[in-house]
Amino acid sequence: MEKPFAFTVHCVKRARRHRWKWAQVTFCCAEEPLCHLWLQTLQELLDKLTSRPKRLLVFINPFGGKGQGKRIYERKVAPLFTLASITTEIIVTERANQAKESLYEINIDKYDGIVCVGGDGMFSEILHGLIGRTQRNAGVDQNQPRAALVPSPLRIGIIPAGSTDCVCFSTVGTNDAETSALHIIVGDSLPMDVSSVHHNSTLLRYSVSLLGYGFYGDIIKDSEKKRWMGLIRYDFSGLKTFLSHHCYEGTVSFLPARHTVGSPRDRKPCRAGCFVCRQSKQQLEEEQKRSLYGLENTEEVEEWKVVCGKFLAINATNMCCACPRSPSGLSPAAHLGDGSSDLILIRKCSRFNFLRFLVRHTNQYDQFDFAFVEVYRVKKFQFTSSHMEEEDSDLKERGKKRFGQMCSEHPSCCCSVSNSSWNCDGEILSSSSIEVRVHCQLVRLFARGIEENPKEELDS
Repeated sequence: MEKPFAFTVHCVKRARRHRWKWAQVTFCCAEEPLCHLWLQTLQELLDKLTSRPKRLLVFINPFGGKGQGKRIYERKVAPLFTLASITTEIIVTERANQAKESLYEINIDKYDGIVCVGGDGMFSEILHGLIGRTQRNAGVDQNQPRAALVPSPLRIGIIPAGSTDCVCFSTVGTNDAETSALHIIVGDSLPMDVSSVHHNSTLLRYSVSLLGYGFYGDIIKDSEKKRWMGLIRYDFSGLKTFLSHHCYEGTVSFLPARHTVGSPRDRKPCRAGCFVCRQSKQQLEEEQKRSLYGLENTEEVEEWKVVCGKFLAINATNMCCACPRSPSGLSPAAHLGDGSSDLILIRKCSRFNFLRFLVRHTNQYDQFDFAFVEVYRVKKFQFTSSHMEEEDSDLKERGKKRFGQMCSEHPSCCCSVSNSSWNCDGEILSSSSIEVRVHCQLVRLFARGIEENPKEELDS
């Protein structure tokens, strides 16, 4: 019997917990012309898939996480890109902000996307470089808080190789390098909101995951002093910050996101093909058109809300901020592309109650179901520290800032400290008083969102 003619098709196979695996299927044909016809037809179909990238610029951070970025790319990602006939240009970074600066200088028009191999810090570099380059080309002043930012035409792919990989976990459902590489190859596209953070008409940073003041700001500030400890420094600083139990006085002003569908407590998470994101964007565009044509001034019609008090933490999340330790995240029903941020205010409370709140992030219980926790869906917000308002006139507060907190005059349940720092996606901001605005679907990722698992739905 004559040996049949054969060809192999490389494909994606879904595995458990949102992982994708590379698979291959070999087809046999009895006749050579039939085999060639199949190959020709399949190739023609593939050529019509214009969403699939053909040329990518890859930035690799060899120092992030456990320092495995280069190894992960070479072993798990590069072979798949070769199979998919994707050509790449690779830049292995040697210093901080190199990727961001490179995106301002090189010709990015010849690429179909940018890929970062690293953690959330590396992704943030790519994000800032790509948004900044796009605004510069469009003549938009990023320092203007009310500027309408222009979306970038290029998608960003994330190959997770960091310590938490929050952005990847929240948009794919896993921090598996092979899964992310396959999402890039098939050309998935996921629009994502970005928040701009300003102080006195100066852009401080962009944020896509967490803006945290108080608890999370103190953790990141303390951990920066302990880099010699490695990744365990986050656990150490977290415990130290929890035991310190500092609260901060200030004023939060926010503009509710009335255009959005749903609420932070509706227990409806953002998933692939999300209706909430699609419908919210449509309603936001209609709202902006009415404002543009002078039918109404949206900000005057919608009333700003003001909340004052002492807070253990103030968090603003553009996504659920899920990670392996917190599978549901800081705000389980936050949406990636609805043009809003979930603003979470944790007021002064006892250590025990704050611990109960933190534990809720690791289980299925509602972490907002406490009297001292408030959550709002907003499209803009401002924060002013009471210390910043009074620091020119209040000598006592200045003394505390200089010599440290005098706990003798406060009960042990909660020390009121002058000022905290903002944790912006893992980076410390220089000012505590900020103005934040959410830009709806400003960037796109090589992802499709977390896919619904029918079995998981039945179990829940």
